[in-house]
Amino acid sequence: MSKDSSDALEDLRYKRNLARVGGGIKRQESIRSSGRGTARDRIRALVDENSFVELDTFLTHRTTDYNMFMHETLGDGVVCGHGTINGRRVYCFAQDFSVHGGSMGEMHAKKISKVVEMAERSKVPLIGIWDGGGQRAQDGIAALGGTGELLDRLVQCSGRIPLLSLVLGPVVGVSALGAGLADFTILGSEHGQLFMSSPLETPECLNGEVDAAGLGGAELHASRSGVACLVAEDEDDACALAAEILSFLPDNNESNPPIEPTGDDPGRLNPDLSKLVPDNPNKPYDMVKVIEEVVDDNIFMQLFDSYAENILIGFGRLDGKTVGIVANQPKVLAGCLDIDASIKAARFIRTCDAFNIPLVTFEDVPGFLPGVVQEWGGIIRHGAKLLFAYAEATVPKLTLVTRKAYGGAYLAMSCKHLQSDYNIAWPTAELAVMGAEGAVNIIHRREIAAAEEGDKEETRLQLVGEYKSKFGDPYVAARNGWLDDVIDPEESRMRLIRALRILYSKREWSPPKKHGNIPL
Repeated sequence: MSKDSSDALEDLRYKRNLARVGGGIKRQESIRSSGRGTARDRIRALVDENSFVELDTFLTHRTTDYNMFMHETLGDGVVCGHGTINGRRVYCFAQDFSVHGGSMGEMHAKKISKVVEMAERSKVPLIGIWDGGGQRAQDGIAALGGTGELLDRLVQCSGRIPLLSLVLGPVVGVSALGAGLADFTILGSEHGQLFMSSPLETPECLNGEVDAAGLGGAELHASRSGVACLVAEDEDDACALAAEILSFLPDNNESNPPIEPTGDDPGRLNPDLSKLVPDNPNKPYDMVKVIEEVVDDNIFMQLFDSYAENILIGFGRLDGKTVGIVANQPKVLAGCLDIDASIKAARFIRTCDAFNIPLVTFEDVPGFLPGVVQEWGGIIRHGAKLLFAYAEATVPKLTLVTRKAYGGAYLAMSCKHLQSDYNIAWPTAELAVMGAEGAVNIIHRREIAAAEEGDKEETRLQLVGEYKSKFGDPYVAARNGWLDDVIDPEESRMRLIRALRILYSKREWSPPKKHGNIPL
């Protein structure tokens, strides 16, 4: 090898080593001592060993006005590339907090945009690890221009490839919008924070009324804002959760989710389900137990479990095939639908529909939650989102009614009238405009009032029984074709799997249009 070639090779090695230390060894060690990982630490934890191929290692910013403050750093504060997770190809990026606090300058944003575009062209999932203090002031409007291009790329990818965000540090401003555009956003419990406005600019934080965690911490976004689908215990857990979500998803919208071989017998009966629903229609029970009893190997990956707890969403498998599960939770608000529950379920339904994931609905809903707060908050508009999402979805739709299916909420929860493919019910199910007690009090109020004082309760109970047999019995709906069958609870898993097997190849045609106008 000539001396010139040897020098060039040595220079290359020096520059690569320089890029690996980001903002310097001291800053990286300071980050590690705080319990956080560096950008490369995080990528190593995310992808399979030795699978990561880095791109744009030598890219730098091109800011000239503030050179006295802006030292040139190879990579410009973000590590981008591709690798594999459990053998599946992914593109990924990780912001480097050791370089200018992970702030997003023009070239930083363009570098991420390039990886997003490559992921879309390759039709593989994209995972972003966010940890940065918003847009870089030194870059001025150029930083916003680069960020705008990135946001546009993310929007174009939405519904085409799975997008996952891992928020493992403070993410501020427009960068928070980028993280929030993902299909699934996971926050680290200790360090993951999302803010539109910095705590340094928020009056309540400046006055000491609330701290940074209270303004935009993981628990806040998991329980109040509904931004975080999951909260990770630490960074390794965040990477493991991302890998688990990815295992349920296809590479893109033109392929089907992977099939996971299982030893769980498709014909397995569920005798325990007969005991789960109480005889008293007003007594709560845990719908999670119903779901876990039905799905393969009792594995139900619940999402947004701290937000709008009156409805459950998540992934499971039937016969090895991924299904998206939506279920009312009788333990919380009696399973009523409210604003937050409608939004939560509607977005998940549209996500499943985008990625060819069949929907299975477990229904026990007494109606929409009444009250001034709900009406003033726009329950009509938000409830319509849920109905719209179900009606718009073209994937296989299966519904199991376990107990109550009343009124408008019955219609909004994947009923036969919204072209659901397979609707079944247990004998305990009641399908009606409203509960028998409420209906009788309205329809027969004069008759009850006219009864002798000692006979009023007996008259009312008799009328309730007559109403249930005439309108609430599941066989009434079955006779009209609004239920495909009334089944023994222990056959639930077997019946759903049989239906899914024939419906898995379902294709639905609709007249061409640009898109529907969901009531956002």
